[in-house]
Amino acid sequence: QVQLVESGGGLVQAGGSLRLSCAASGRTVSSYNMGWFRQAPGKEREFVARITRIGPITAYASSVKGRFTISRDNAKNTIYLQMNSLKPEDTGVYYCNGVAIIGLTRYEYWGQGTQVTVSS
Repeated sequence: QVQLVESGGGLVQAGGSLRLSCAASGRTVSSYNMGWFRQAPGKEREFVARITRIGPITAYASSVKGRFTISRDNAKNTIYLQMNSLKPEDTGVYYCNGVAIIGLTRYEYWGQGTQVTVSS
């Protein structure tokens, strides 16, 4: 069992920056491929960024590439999302996600989300 707790959200003006954190308890994040998703009001949850367990290798949604950076600190059991040059369309609830395949079982966990609001 893994518990994921996001923090770092808030209200920021367009062009500003925020750093989100996702702290894990239970099994270490080094065992998981981790990612960030977001959900804007009235819209479906969408992929933002991910970082693999091995490598690590990162990937980003085209809408955030060049502005957001995902990273992990396995020693702190935490992943981060550095968000720069924020735009109003980045507003939403940001969720941390962890996925691992152990043996024949796929495990997936979500955090409770943290609100990011970007004002124009």
